[in-house]
Amino acid sequence: MQTPNIDVQNKTPKIRTLNDMKDVVYDQQWFNSAENEDLYYMYGDLVEEGILKYSVTVVTPKMLGKEFNKTKGHIHLGKFQETYTVLEGNAIYLMQKTNENVVEDVYAVKANKGESITIPSGYGHVTINISNENLKTGDWRNINCKQDYSLFEKLRGACYYYTKEGWVKNENYQNVPELRFEEALKSLPENLDFLK
Repeated sequence: MQTPNIDVQNKTPKIRTLNDMKDVVYDQQWFNSAENEDLYYMYGDLVEEGILKYSVTVVTPKMLGKEFNKTKGHIHLGKFQETYTVLEGNAIYLMQKTNENVVEDVYAVKANKGESITIPSGYGHVTINISNENLKTGDWRNINCKQDYSLFEKLRGACYYYTKEGWVKNENYQNVPELRFEEALKSLPENLDFLK
Protein backbone atom coordinates (compact mmCIF):
# COMPACT_ATOMS: atom_id res chain seq x y z
CA MET A 1 0.00 0.00 0.00
CA GLN A 2 1.25 3.50 -0.78
CA THR A 3 1.50 6.26 1.80
CA PRO A 4 -0.95 8.96 0.67
CA ASN A 5 0.60 12.34 -0.13
CA ILE A 6 -1.75 14.74 1.63
CA ASP A 7 -1.20 18.42 2.41
CA VAL A 8 -2.72 18.99 5.85
CA GLN A 9 -2.21 22.78 5.73
CA ASN A 10 -5.88 23.40 4.94
CA LYS A 11 -7.25 20.70 7.27
CA THR A 12 -8.55 21.33 10.78
CA PRO A 13 -6.81 19.16 13.38
CA LYS A 14 -7.72 18.03 16.86
CA ILE A 15 -5.14 19.68 19.10
CA ARG A 16 -3.52 18.12 22.15
CA THR A 17 -2.31 20.83 24.56
CA LEU A 18 0.07 20.63 27.50
CA ASN A 19 -2.88 20.79 29.91
CA ASP A 20 -4.36 17.73 28.18
CA MET A 21 -1.10 15.88 28.98
CA LYS A 22 -0.96 16.68 32.71
CA ASP A 23 -1.35 13.05 33.77
CA VAL A 24 1.43 11.66 31.57
CA VAL A 25 4.27 14.24 31.80
CA TYR A 26 7.35 13.00 33.65
CA ASP A 27 8.65 16.37 34.84
CA GLN A 28 5.77 17.51 37.05
CA GLN A 29 7.86 20.22 38.72
CA TRP A 30 8.37 21.83 35.31
CA PHE A 31 4.72 21.25 34.38
CA ASN A 32 3.44 23.11 37.43
CA SER A 33 5.00 26.39 36.26
CA ALA A 34 4.72 25.87 32.49
CA GLU A 35 2.38 27.83 30.22
CA ASN A 36 -0.27 25.85 28.39
CA GLU A 37 0.63 25.40 24.69
CA ASP A 38 -0.13 23.17 21.71
CA LEU A 39 1.97 19.99 21.69
CA TYR A 40 0.64 18.00 18.74
CA TYR A 41 -1.98 17.99 16.01
CA MET A 42 -4.13 15.06 14.89
CA TYR A 43 -5.59 15.08 11.38
CA GLY A 44 -8.02 12.18 11.47
CA ASP A 45 -9.69 10.14 8.77
CA LEU A 46 -8.05 11.84 5.78
CA VAL A 47 -8.46 8.82 3.49
CA GLU A 48 -10.70 5.76 3.66
CA GLU A 49 -9.95 2.64 1.63
CA GLY A 50 -12.53 -0.03 2.32
CA ILE A 51 -12.34 -0.79 6.04
CA LEU A 52 -9.05 1.09 6.54
CA LYS A 53 -8.54 4.76 7.33
CA TYR A 54 -5.49 7.00 7.19
CA SER A 55 -4.60 9.81 9.58
CA VAL A 56 -1.66 12.16 10.09
CA THR A 57 -0.20 13.38 13.39
CA VAL A 58 2.26 16.27 13.75
CA VAL A 59 4.26 16.36 17.02
CA THR A 60 6.12 19.61 17.70
CA PRO A 61 9.84 19.57 18.68
CA LYS A 62 9.33 20.85 22.23
CA MET A 63 10.81 19.65 25.50
CA LEU A 64 8.39 18.88 28.34
CA GLY A 65 10.92 19.96 30.93
CA LYS A 66 13.43 17.09 30.97
CA GLU A 67 11.32 14.91 28.65
CA PHE A 68 11.03 14.86 24.85
CA ASN A 69 7.60 15.75 23.47
CA LYS A 70 5.37 12.75 22.87
CA THR A 71 1.82 11.63 22.27
CA LYS A 72 -0.38 10.81 25.24
CA GLY A 73 -0.31 7.07 24.69
CA HIS A 74 -3.17 4.63 24.18
CA ILE A 75 -4.07 1.01 23.69
CA HIS A 76 -6.52 -0.31 21.10
CA LEU A 77 -9.78 -1.83 22.24
CA GLY A 78 -10.00 -5.26 20.57
CA LYS A 79 -7.37 -7.13 18.57
CA PHE A 80 -6.44 -4.36 16.17
CA GLN A 81 -3.01 -3.57 14.75
CA GLU A 82 -1.85 -0.27 13.25
CA THR A 83 0.98 0.98 11.02
CA TYR A 84 2.90 4.23 11.32
CA THR A 85 5.19 5.80 8.71
CA VAL A 86 7.52 8.70 9.48
CA LEU A 87 6.84 11.42 6.87
CA GLU A 88 9.14 14.08 8.37
CA GLY A 89 11.57 14.09 11.30
CA ASN A 90 12.68 11.22 13.54
CA ALA A 91 10.65 9.21 16.03
CA ILE A 92 10.92 6.64 18.75
CA TYR A 93 7.87 4.42 19.16
CA LEU A 94 7.57 2.85 22.61
CA MET A 95 5.37 -0.24 22.75
CA GLN A 96 4.29 -2.01 25.90
CA LYS A 97 2.15 -5.04 26.69
CA THR A 98 0.66 -4.85 30.15
CA ASN A 99 -1.73 -6.65 32.46
CA GLU A 100 -3.04 -3.70 34.46
CA ASN A 101 0.15 -2.19 35.96
CA VAL A 102 2.34 -5.27 35.38
CA VAL A 103 4.52 -4.99 32.27
CA GLU A 104 4.76 -8.24 30.27
CA ASP A 105 6.86 -6.81 27.42
CA VAL A 106 8.24 -3.45 26.34
CA TYR A 107 10.38 -2.38 23.39
CA ALA A 108 11.24 0.70 21.36
CA VAL A 109 11.75 1.31 17.64
CA LYS A 110 13.64 4.31 16.27
CA ALA A 111 12.27 5.31 12.87
CA ASN A 112 13.60 7.89 10.42
CA LYS A 113 11.86 9.57 7.50
CA GLY A 114 10.39 6.96 5.13
CA GLU A 115 10.55 4.11 7.65
CA SER A 116 7.50 2.36 9.10
CA ILE A 117 6.51 0.33 12.14
CA THR A 118 3.65 -1.97 13.03
CA ILE A 119 1.92 -1.77 16.42
CA PRO A 120 1.13 -5.35 17.46
CA SER A 121 -2.30 -6.28 18.79
CA GLY A 122 -2.52 -5.81 22.57
CA TYR A 123 0.31 -3.26 22.82
CA GLY A 124 -0.14 0.26 24.11
CA HIS A 125 2.09 2.80 22.43
CA VAL A 126 3.57 6.29 22.57
CA THR A 127 5.18 8.30 19.75
CA ILE A 128 8.17 10.43 20.81
CA ASN A 129 9.66 13.29 18.77
CA ILE A 130 13.45 13.04 19.11
CA SER A 131 14.33 15.62 16.43
CA ASN A 132 14.54 19.41 16.47
CA GLU A 133 11.84 19.70 13.80
CA ASN A 134 8.20 18.71 13.55
CA LEU A 135 7.64 14.96 13.56
CA LYS A 136 4.98 14.11 10.99
CA THR A 137 3.63 10.57 10.91
CA GLY A 138 0.94 8.84 8.87
CA ASP A 139 -0.98 5.84 10.15
CA TRP A 140 -3.32 3.23 8.73
CA ARG A 141 -5.82 1.46 10.97
CA ASN A 142 -9.17 -0.27 10.88
CA ILE A 143 -12.15 2.10 10.96
CA ASN A 144 -13.49 0.09 13.93
CA CYS A 145 -10.27 0.56 15.93
CA LYS A 146 -10.94 2.62 19.08
CA GLN A 147 -8.33 4.09 21.42
CA ASP A 148 -8.29 3.81 25.22
CA TYR A 149 -6.10 6.33 27.10
CA SER A 150 -7.16 5.36 30.64
CA LEU A 151 -4.21 3.13 31.62
CA PHE A 152 -1.68 5.79 30.57
CA GLU A 153 -3.62 8.47 32.48
CA LYS A 154 -3.92 6.31 35.61
CA LEU A 155 -0.25 5.24 35.65
CA ARG A 156 1.11 8.65 34.58
CA GLY A 157 2.36 7.67 31.13
CA ALA A 158 4.10 4.67 29.61
CA CYS A 159 6.42 2.41 31.62
CA TYR A 160 9.44 4.40 30.36
CA TYR A 161 9.97 8.12 29.80
CA TYR A 162 12.53 9.37 27.27
CA THR A 163 14.47 12.28 28.77
CA LYS A 164 17.61 14.33 28.09
CA GLU A 165 19.42 11.93 30.46
CA GLY A 166 18.06 8.84 28.65
CA TRP A 167 15.35 6.34 29.58
CA VAL A 168 13.70 6.57 33.00
CA LYS A 169 11.44 3.84 34.40
CA ASN A 170 7.96 4.86 35.50
CA GLU A 171 7.67 3.71 39.13
CA ASN A 172 3.88 3.33 38.86
CA TYR A 173 4.36 0.07 36.93
CA GLN A 174 5.49 -3.27 38.33
CA ASN A 175 7.92 -5.73 36.78
CA VAL A 176 9.27 -3.33 34.14
CA PRO A 177 11.70 -5.33 31.94
CA GLU A 178 14.88 -3.83 30.54
CA LEU A 179 14.08 -1.93 27.36
CA ARG A 180 15.03 -3.64 24.12
CA PHE A 181 15.21 -2.11 20.66
CA GLU A 182 13.88 -3.45 17.38
CA GLU A 183 14.49 -2.27 13.83
CA ALA A 184 12.02 -0.18 11.85
CA LEU A 185 10.64 -1.43 8.54
CA LYS A 186 12.30 0.24 5.55
CA SER A 187 8.87 0.89 4.01
CA LEU A 188 5.18 0.37 4.56
CA PRO A 189 4.09 -3.27 3.95
CA GLU A 190 2.62 -3.73 0.46
CA ASN A 191 -0.35 -5.65 1.84
CA LEU A 192 -2.24 -4.22 4.82
CA ASP A 193 -4.87 -6.97 5.04
CA PHE A 194 -3.56 -7.80 8.53
CA LEU A 195 -5.15 -4.53 9.71
CA LYS A 196 -8.59 -5.71 8.65
